[in-house]
Amino acid sequence: MRKWIVQDRYNNSIYFTEERWQHILESRPELESYFDQFLETLRTGRRKQDPLIPNKYRYFKQFDVLLPENNHLILVVVFKTQLGDDGEYVPNNYVLTGWAKFIQPKG
Repeated sequence: MRKWIVQDRYNNSIYFTEERWQHILESRPELESYFDQFLETLRTGRRKQDPLIPNKYRYFKQFDVLLPENNHLILVVVFKTQLGDDGEYVPNNYVLTGWAKFIQPKG
């Protein structure tokens, strides 16, 4: 299975699998040409922590190319750890899902 690993602006390593990309496209096929922008959202976008599930974050970034229907890409990332081969805990942060949305500018 294909997997892309990116570093976010907070220095976290996050992986995005082909399976999760196909999951996004199953219900939102119009987003197929925006894969690079989704990766850019992980690398440089801002994030908000889920108030009920503290290890879940929504990454979001504005892209004018999505106008007029949408103006942001959003990805949900889950932060976890797993036991590595050496017996130490290592990060296991991954993309769960994503979509496009119009977010009204403030002010």
